Amino acid sequence: MVTGRAFPIYSGPMDPTKLLFIAVLALFLVGPEKLPDYAQRLARFVRAARRMLDDAKDRVREELGPDFDEEEWRKLDPRQYDPRRIIRDALLEPPEPRRSEPVDDAVDEPEPQPVAQPARKRPELATFDDEAT
Repeated sequence: MVTGRAFPIYSGPMDPTKLLFIAVLALFLVGPEKLPDYAQRLARFVRAARRMLDDAKDRVREELGPDFDEEEWRKLDPRQYDPRRIIRDALLEPPEPRRSEPVDDAVDEPEPQPVAQPARKRPELATFDDEAT
């Protein structure tokens, strides 16, 4: 099956073969002399990103109160929303019965009147110069 893309979008967990491939590729691209430095930078970045994520999670927990637990976090995970499933569920739900509201003839609201707009002045058009370059 042809997807139309040269490189398919990544999906799935990282297995050891993929990690080994990334490590070998990094070794060839960066070189053995600079690889430890780049590994340290990557480790610092991952730690900082994890710290920011934990801080954001703590802040949300603090603002939403103690009733907010891990189950609530799972409900907010955008990966769980499958548009096909949402549409299928919406189509399979029975339609809601229509409510007929009683009409009250005693209250007659006046029709809204259109507001008169002032006439707009047309902007002057620039003159055409034949000798301009």
